[in-house]
Amino acid sequence: MRHLKQGRKLNRRPDIRNALLRNMLTSLFRYERIEVTVPRAKELRMLADKLVTLGKDGSLHARRQALSVMTDKEVTHKLFSDIAERNKERNGGYTRIIKTRHRYGDCAPMAFIELVEREAAV
Repeated sequence: MRHLKQGRKLNRRPDIRNALLRNMLTSLFRYERIEVTVPRAKELRMLADKLVTLGKDGSLHARRQALSVMTDKEVTHKLFSDIAERNKERNGGYTRIIKTRHRYGDCAPMAFIELVEREAAV
């Protein structure tokens, strides 16, 4: 039974799965919108919301916690200065998942995951 077990395995070993999620988190905060499969987007949403909440806290401890997850210091700085500032009035739900298509090769359902308060696309 899977009582009190949360999160998807995504057909990966734990170390590879953590690296995948860390890289997707960094890309999400860098570009503010990425296209991934639907299960990956749902798993990423939980982690992204936690990191935006850390960004809104803004303390040194929160910054160090975010740096332990993110793979790029510049993106972490963007999270704490720009993204947290845009979401200061929002209490949760910082990301949005928009289902788009099925991937050509394996017919996997794809979706955009994006920040709700993101910069206007140029």
